[in-house]
Amino acid sequence: MSEHQVFKIASIPADGVGKEVVAAGRRVLDTLAQQSNGKFAFDWTEFPWGSEYYAQHGVMMHPDGLETLKDFDAIYFGAVGWENVPDHISLWGLRLKITQNFDQWANIRPVKFLPGVQSPLRKADDTELDWVVVRENSEGEYAGLGGRNLSGRGPGNEVALQTALFTEKGCERIMRFAFDLARTRTVKKVSSVTKSNAQQYGMVLWDDVFNRVALDYPDVQTESVLVDAMSAKFILRPEELSVVVASNLNADILSDLGSALAGSLGLAASANLNPERRFPSMFEPVHGSAPDIAGQGISNPIGAIASAALMLDHFGLHEEARQVEAAIDAATASGHLTRDIGGTAVTDDVTDSIVAALSEALAAV
Repeated sequence: MSEHQVFKIASIPADGVGKEVVAAGRRVLDTLAQQSNGKFAFDWTEFPWGSEYYAQHGVMMHPDGLETLKDFDAIYFGAVGWENVPDHISLWGLRLKITQNFDQWANIRPVKFLPGVQSPLRKADDTELDWVVVRENSEGEYAGLGGRNLSGRGPGNEVALQTALFTEKGCERIMRFAFDLARTRTVKKVSSVTKSNAQQYGMVLWDDVFNRVALDYPDVQTESVLVDAMSAKFILRPEELSVVVASNLNADILSDLGSALAGSLGLAASANLNPERRFPSMFEPVHGSAPDIAGQGISNPIGAIASAALMLDHFGLHEEARQVEAAIDAATASGHLTRDIGGTAVTDDVTDSIVAALSEALAAV
């Protein structure tokens, strides 16, 4: 990596606690840059898009928004959703508009158990657990195909079709991504999530592609598990998991289950990647906009800060990414916990603790 790199990042805090956690993540990243001895810097541009923008303009983002975002190295996203906008409009008008148009087809969601955070899973007390959910992020059940019809036949007669799209190319690229990721991990194993017993077209194609791709990775263990059995496995035998690859909907649900098992959705990080780098990738915490606590300064910033670590990895700053993750561990281990994970700390307390741990570690290098 050349010296003095400047990364242009589009910041979209959007709605609710998104504003608070993005601000926390930016603080951590700026601390890292300030102490990098000029190795790198972040050039931030913040965009006001979201539900407040919708209230003023009738759209979730500026009509030229995608064209504007194309020039950035990455997008740092908060959360979307508020009571003034129906959820399907807010999601498709902003977050999915970005992920779909920028072909961010690989969504990774690590499941990490942090020191000092009590998991509802008793097995986590004495078993080393660490897995990552790889989500197909461009098609599947969220392809947006279908429609509502026949309402003219009168009340009670309308029909809605929601069509899941599975393409051989779409399945293959996410599966190869999962296998390549597994090769970098201590346990080299990929678990495919399917439902081909009931979904005899799309998920049978998924299974066929998985079996074919697996032949190219003889060094990686594989298994194929029905989604209902996998939800049980997350709880009963999570020590058997390393990389879990699943369709858009199945991975969305399972990754939330994984985050809950780790202690809270507030801990969960994610990356929406365009691996070919034709477009910028987007990094965001998994939690929602949390209207019930928004504006109170008590939200958990760890999901957003861990997402910032994934962004550092994307930039090739792997050592710095590990430093941020170590600082998160130090903060939770020392008891700086927000309410969702059993503590009393506010957002700034946790962020201060992470920044302090990071600064101390960097000073010691």
